[in-house]
Amino acid sequence: MSFREGHYFSLENNLNNNNSYNTNKSDYQSFDFSEISVKKLAELWRETLENGMHGICFSLYEDGQKPGDIITAEQVNRRIQILKPYSKWVRSFSCIEGNEHIPRIAKENGMQTLVGAWLGDDLELNEKEIESLITLAKEGCVDIAAVGNEVMYRGDLTEDQLLEYINRVKEALPNIPVGYVDAYYEFSHRPRITEVCDVILTNCYPYWEGCPIEHSLNHMISMFNSAKDAGQGKRVIITETGWPSEGGSLKGAVATNENAMKYFIESQNWSKFNDIEIFYFSSFDESWKVGPEGAVGAYWGLWDKNEKLKF
Repeated sequence: MSFREGHYFSLENNLNNNNSYNTNKSDYQSFDFSEISVKKLAELWRETLENGMHGICFSLYEDGQKPGDIITAEQVNRRIQILKPYSKWVRSFSCIEGNEHIPRIAKENGMQTLVGAWLGDDLELNEKEIESLITLAKEGCVDIAAVGNEVMYRGDLTEDQLLEYINRVKEALPNIPVGYVDAYYEFSHRPRITEVCDVILTNCYPYWEGCPIEHSLNHMISMFNSAKDAGQGKRVIITETGWPSEGGSLKGAVATNENAMKYFIESQNWSKFNDIEIFYFSSFDESWKVGPEGAVGAYWGLWDKNEKLKF
């Protein structure tokens, strides 16, 4: 996900939105980071990580690799071994080119899986993705199926085409929750998609809306509540949220080690306090993302590109 014209942080709108919703924050006590040293902040970050996460987004590619490369099961297994002490669930984004190893190996290691079929404008590849997702699910490797990720944002398919794919997977997998992943506001803008989803899978990124770190938790909560309101009682999962550790800034959002630690601590503790399901983005830094997202794209991981914890 990256910056979308017309969607940026406004303190006035944020306050109004949070006054309109039951934000689930009234009893949660935010951290006061004002007098915490960088060393203490890193200790708190590590403590938060070691207390465990609900879910983590799987970063597949090593330095020098990119989407389209075929990734081995050995590489996937090595990274699953790193992640499994810290997370109950893992999210994958594709079902081909080595991505199919992720849910299989995760299941072998006792993790639960949110498995995505990547849909784009290549209809032949879409068929391979859908068929592989259904196969993985019938093997018992899929706990939640995600049919597409931010397809509407990119404009790769029409809404009718996406609905056809979602309904096809629902018909094939009647006992598995099926949803579609996109930015929080898409679920109010596209009610037909929201209606067909069993579960609302929403991406919530205060950073990409230029939100200053001190307002980021409130803004993320307002994003979540927007999707929750659109879902009208359906289960809502935050499928991506995170903060980059370097790479520049976007309006009031600044990518630094300290801000990345603060956002992780706050989002994890808020989600646990309110029993909200979050898949944190992301596990490992990935250099290939510099192209699509600019310099900041390479630095969203809790681990660096060499698979070492950052803090």
